[in-house]
Amino acid sequence: MKEFERKQLVERIDRDGATVGVRIPDRVEVQGEEVELRDFVFEIKRRETVPPGERDRVERAKRNLRRERLERRERIEAGEIGYEEGEALADAVVGIDRALEALESLGGSSVERDAEAQETADTKRWMSFLKQALGREDAQTRRGL
Repeated sequence: MKEFERKQLVERIDRDGATVGVRIPDRVEVQGEEVELRDFVFEIKRRETVPPGERDRVERAKRNLRRERLERRERIEAGEIGYEEGEALADAVVGIDRALEALESLGGSSVERDAEAQETADTKRWMSFLKQALGREDAQTRRGL
């Protein structure tokens, strides 16, 4: 895979809103085990809240999905795979992100979720601003401006 293709794929999976319009995959292999992801998410989402007995199962699933997402992202970043495989991995990562969003929306009250989402968005904007500001400053310094 070429460097610019790798960067495009990583940017695609890290982009805010990458999951908009994306379907949760029917099945995904998580930690070597095939999981009926779509059925699991819809089974849990049908309920207004997660029953105490299911909470551990949902939390374990979220941890495993995060771990799987990270492993797939790292494979893309390593660049030791072909573009087609990288594209398939990126699609899977975005699908996993979509499932994680659905599962995350189950916890807490909507006010708490909204406040947490707002804080996360603010932090991302601030970090983006800082990177941009520092990047420009570094570029200007190198050019002698």
